[in-house]
Amino acid sequence: MLRRFHPFRPRLLDSLKGYDRTRFLTDLGAGLTVGIVALPLAMAFAIASGVKPEQGIFTAIIAGFLISALGGSQVQIGGPAGAFIVIVYGIVERYGLANLLIATSLAGILLFLMGWLKLGALVRYIPVSIVIGFTNGIAVLIGLSQVKDLLGLKIDKLPADFFTQIGTLAKHIDGLDPLALLIGLVCLAIVVLWPKSYTMPQAPMTPRDHARRVAAHVPGTIVALGLATLLTFVLSLPVETIGSRFGGIPQSLPNFSMTDFSWAGAKQLLIPTITIALLGAIESLLCARVADNMTEFRRHDPNQELMAQGVANFVTPFFGGIPATGTIARTVTNVRAGAATPIAGIIHALALLLIVLVAAPLALHVPLAALAGILLFVAWNMGEWREFVRLRHFNPAYRVIMVGTFLLTVIFDLTVAVEVGLVLACIFFIWRMGTLFDVSPVTDQDLPAGVHVFELYGSLFFGAVGKIEDLPEELPAGTRAVVLEMHKLVLMDSSGLDALQQLWRTFQRQGIGLVLANVNEQPLSLMRRVGFDALLGEEAIVPSVGAALDQVR
Repeated sequence: MLRRFHPFRPRLLDSLKGYDRTRFLTDLGAGLTVGIVALPLAMAFAIASGVKPEQGIFTAIIAGFLISALGGSQVQIGGPAGAFIVIVYGIVERYGLANLLIATSLAGILLFLMGWLKLGALVRYIPVSIVIGFTNGIAVLIGLSQVKDLLGLKIDKLPADFFTQIGTLAKHIDGLDPLALLIGLVCLAIVVLWPKSYTMPQAPMTPRDHARRVAAHVPGTIVALGLATLLTFVLSLPVETIGSRFGGIPQSLPNFSMTDFSWAGAKQLLIPTITIALLGAIESLLCARVADNMTEFRRHDPNQELMAQGVANFVTPFFGGIPATGTIARTVTNVRAGAATPIAGIIHALALLLIVLVAAPLALHVPLAALAGILLFVAWNMGEWREFVRLRHFNPAYRVIMVGTFLLTVIFDLTVAVEVGLVLACIFFIWRMGTLFDVSPVTDQDLPAGVHVFELYGSLFFGAVGKIEDLPEELPAGTRAVVLEMHKLVLMDSSGLDALQQLWRTFQRQGIGLVLANVNEQPLSLMRRVGFDALLGEEAIVPSVGAALDQVR
């Protein structure tokens, strides 16, 4: 008997079987590498989301630890993600930080229930056109949100609305800071041009190859951030930094604290909660699938992954953290660095904790323009821009769904985009399935006078019943019997059966007999359950067209 609920069994438990020193050293190297990569991204994502930089770091530490320890993937890394920037910023602007923390915890409960009820596989049913559309839309919004810090504009708070943001930026463009722009562009150039490949020539390497190999193991984001911070400190550059805006980063983890909660307030957070849970589920499972394709490990358990995401998002807000999910950039880094088990993800979280405890004062001098340059690179990498070029190779339905989801994400928000995208996908699917259903006359047989045979093909469902309803109008005068050959009718729903019953009643009034031949098991089972076979009579449901013609001669 199948279990109704998914058992809670983290992948870590299986990975520890036969765990040895070699695997630990591999995981140690990968975890330290990812921890270094995660530091600037965690701060940048938090600042772009409208919260303090330490909240991003705390999320990366706590949620990253829990997702790796409890998740269903061998190598996935969790933490704050670029996809959440626009969502979190909008929630903070509209509902406030306290309500963001409440919505995140509620989303964690929802994510856990989704995994426990085995709904992880349902996320895969979201069409790829919708995923690409909202991913590209979020990338555009992330890039737009960084223009303020990249240009050094003195704007207290950017509005959440797309067009209002553009208007606000245009209004303050006269305040452009050339030095901030230079720092941001140089950091962007370093991240783009810095060696990233761990694959080196097999032949004897030149000194240049050796240098590239060493450089490839140092993340470009760290190089850019380190140089920008050093120059800002040494030269006392007059640009906005983490210290000037936020006062620095605490040199310790925050205390556990409860946010005031009420059901009346929670009801107002229904949409933000669903948005966080939906996006978290999509991002984490997409990321886990990417990791599966890059490794030879056992495929991830989507339900266990959702339960781990749920625990992480429920717990992290009690320490001031923001929404977390699986992160593709850090997961790919983890895989390329040779991670073998979830221990690498745990080490990445501990490495971040160590950095906070030891090096937090250095963050005072991190220029915000440098983080903006890094995030512009993240936004560019996040988008699948080639898909716009490839649109001409796809059908109109795919184009409408993808472009529509993209525009709705940019102009309105992700929730509206996904809802409308799913509705459009359903409409186009119904239309497509309806066009595949066909009622075609059989003309290659010698038929008795007044007898017509039609072959049904495809699925007779609510989107295709019109073709059955129009059949009486297509019959010539003098028709005395109609045979429906149903061998190629693979599916019939209740609307299709109702249309078939209406057809039979119409034929009865017109004095035309109806015989069904070679009926498949599913349509026949439905007819029997509602008693339609008894109305037709046993002689009207026969195994072949030949038997049907014998009935009507």
